Amino acid sequence: MNSITLDRAGMPSRAKTIRVADDKAMLRAAAELTRTHSQARPGIYWADLIASVVIGYGALAVAILTPSTGVTIAASVVAMLGLYRAMSFIHEVSHMKHSALPGFRAGWNALVGVPMLIPSFMYEGVHNLHHAKTRYGTVEDPEYLPLALMKPWTLPLFIIVSALAPVALLVRFAILSPLSMLSPTLRRIVVERYSALAINPQFRRRMPEGDALRLWNRIESVASLWAIGLIALAATGVLSLRSFAIILAVASAVAVLNQVRTLVAHLWENEGEPMSVTAQYLDSVNVPPPALLPALWAPVGLRYHALHHLLPSVPYHALGAAHRQLTAMVDADSPYHKASYKGLPGLVAKIGRSTMVRR
Repeated sequence: MNSITLDRAGMPSRAKTIRVADDKAMLRAAAELTRTHSQARPGIYWADLIASVVIGYGALAVAILTPSTGVTIAASVVAMLGLYRAMSFIHEVSHMKHSALPGFRAGWNALVGVPMLIPSFMYEGVHNLHHAKTRYGTVEDPEYLPLALMKPWTLPLFIIVSALAPVALLVRFAILSPLSMLSPTLRRIVVERYSALAINPQFRRRMPEGDALRLWNRIESVASLWAIGLIALAATGVLSLRSFAIILAVASAVAVLNQVRTLVAHLWENEGEPMSVTAQYLDSVNVPPPALLPALWAPVGLRYHALHHLLPSVPYHALGAAHRQLTAMVDADSPYHKASYKGLPGLVAKIGRSTMVRR
């Protein structure tokens, strides 16, 4: 799941394409596990989401209401982690069969998507393109940039600009949404360029149609009203500037943490030609146990991001068991073992070193 675009101006003149033959044994084992782990458990989804929301908004309320600076900071950190986990369910929403979890998309939008101005349509119909076998790692992938092949300064910029996401989303929904209803040209621009959680600046989203368009319009209308109302409350003093600043700061922290997680979700070493499924897997990252911190910065199954590219239909709560079983099923020299890493610092350093290599 991604949020801020970055230009490709830092790309070297000679691009790198990863060519790896598919490992049939690994893919057969993954296909077998898909059949045995594809059942989503609604109780887990709802309990996890509601707990994350209660912790996130509860801590945010404490941060706003307390007069103590120390408590405000501590509560803001808790709010950021809780809301980040709740937000991360947008990834599950984009993959799930909604008949298996009736009402979950609507509930997520009501609790998280609209209040945080990241409604599900910003990811649905976009993220699935990232999983298309012929699109991954190419200019047609909305969630891919060859960051490891770009200039070193692009990595800190990639993270820093994400802090502006809450302001950008307020502008998108409070200003551009209503104005675009008056201009078909502006509407096309808003849909194509400002309606996707993507990092590829060349990606242009298609206009939705049919039921998808009707659902989009309903959710966007509510999100637009919420954004306008939030700004109006702050402008009239009903919501104090301190409270508004805390809300924006927590939302910015969520965006930055997500962007850091995005930075280490892949190795970002491909540019150009389509890749085999095995190559896509090896360009992706697992951070399995015994590491503990990934449960915070890569929640809701995102610590098994490489495995997710093999098993995109497997619900997040089953990925841990699938990882353990697949690890035991494949040979010791299987490429499956090569996508697991120890933690965040080593991954950031690895990508950073890649940008230092002169090509």
